[in-house]
Amino acid sequence: MLRIVIFSLPYERPEEMQALTLPAAQGWRWLTAGFGLFRRNHLMLTFLVVSYWVLMALVNVIPMLGTIATTLCIPAFSVSLMNACRNIDRGLPLGPPILFSGFASNLRSLLALGAIYLVAMVAILAVSALADDGALMAMMLAGRKPDEEVLSSGSLLAAIEIALLLLCPLIMAYWYAPVLAGWHGFSPAKALFFSFVACLRNWRAFLVYSLAIVVFATIIPSVVLGVLATLLPNGTALMTVLVTVLLVLVLAPTLFASFYVSYRDVFVAVEDHA
Repeated sequence: MLRIVIFSLPYERPEEMQALTLPAAQGWRWLTAGFGLFRRNHLMLTFLVVSYWVLMALVNVIPMLGTIATTLCIPAFSVSLMNACRNIDRGLPLGPPILFSGFASNLRSLLALGAIYLVAMVAILAVSALADDGALMAMMLAGRKPDEEVLSSGSLLAAIEIALLLLCPLIMAYWYAPVLAGWHGFSPAKALFFSFVACLRNWRAFLVYSLAIVVFATIIPSVVLGVLATLLPNGTALMTVLVTVLLVLVLAPTLFASFYVSYRDVFVAVEDHA
């Protein structure tokens, strides 16, 4: 069992934490428990998630600098949304200012995590450029549409597959890193390391969790749209919009809540009797 010493916020005593290894079925529970958490304050949690997306979209409008700024701030905003979920879990008040609460603790480490993520993403895209001469990299960083020749050759698909393969360990390293840095004062390197190890130890639960997301985010909506298109052929466009809005307003906040639930389940405080 992975055991780490976490030095909490200045007004809290240091506590020893364990990263548990959970059964595969726990991945399903993360999603269902996340939905339960969402239902307890669905209006405010949805408002916070949508506000976060709108804010990031507005900043991203600025060429190049917008992308850099939003990437640097992602870990801090992640902590803000986890603060919101923790407040809901503890029955505490929840208001709009909490969207920026993640910037109040260990900001230097959170910004460093954002910078490392940006550099890692550029490196991954650079490696993928070996397959498509940089078409994917240009599309992701500059918004440049790939040429028809690149699309038809299959090189872009190969680049995407390479990028996804390399992105998997990066996601594992970042899954819990913002919370470990923001809530417990971890250095960026330590937060990334323990996040990766915790995810690796719980790969079965994360596999079930990923499959559950695929079912609710793609398979069920596709089936529902198919049935509605058959029953109401003239209203397909409207039904598509309604289902998409439902996914944004319900599934997205549920996913953020499930991130918090997974952290709460994996990392537990223990008394050190050594």
